Amino acid sequence: MDKNRDDRLRFHRRELLVGAAYLTLGMSKAHATMIVGHLPWTPNAGNPPTAALPGPWMFFTGEEGRAIEALADCIIPPDPQTPGGKDSGSAIFIDRQLAGPYGRQEGLYVRPPFMKGTRSQGHQSEQGPAQEYREGLAALDRSCKARFEGKAFAMLSDSDKDAVLKGLECGEFTLDGADGKAFFAMVIRDVQMGFFADPIYGGNRDMAGWKMIGYPGSRYNYLDWVNRHNERFPLPPVSMTGRAEWTPQTR
Repeated sequence: MDKNRDDRLRFHRRELLVGAAYLTLGMSKAHATMIVGHLPWTPNAGNPPTAALPGPWMFFTGEEGRAIEALADCIIPPDPQTPGGKDSGSAIFIDRQLAGPYGRQEGLYVRPPFMKGTRSQGHQSEQGPAQEYREGLAALDRSCKARFEGKAFAMLSDSDKDAVLKGLECGEFTLDGADGKAFFAMVIRDVQMGFFADPIYGGNRDMAGWKMIGYPGSRYNYLDWVNRHNERFPLPPVSMTGRAEWTPQTR
């Protein structure tokens, strides 16, 4: 082979390899710049969940808070292994939700006309959840006081509380100024949600709900256990904020 031709071929090969390397590095650099400039690098930096703050009620009054705690304990009663709806923070969860975007109906259509829709169409009422809770809890206490010698719902015996809720469920116990069946269904849904939601939202205190059903929580990966039916997951659950024992204690 001609030596000059061989040198030219080697030169072209070298140029091609060097050019490819520069192109690859250049694309990587451009890609990295794009990611750094336009995409968040920290988890949930674009839309992080807001942690529920501890402390007093943010939406409920004291009387309303006592009623919703009593409702939560009737719906999820405590037992020796698991706290009930009150001690698990389900009432706190509802309070923080009503004080936030959920209670303000953010993202929902809130202008007339309002018409009763089908069950598959979701919430169609002119009233938002905050107003429905305020009016429903007031109506519940009024009806209880009228039937039980001036006692509000939270003051009733456990058997009377159960009787009231059974009456609401079947429509036999009516509320003056509120739809008792709809109110009861809403409270059940929200108490259950608070019991099983991530603790960052104020309920499921100490991940009690997850521990009860053996749910691993917000763990990064548990694929090895997805198909292992009827086997209890051996590790404790993890919330979005981790576990309390993972946080170093400062003195």
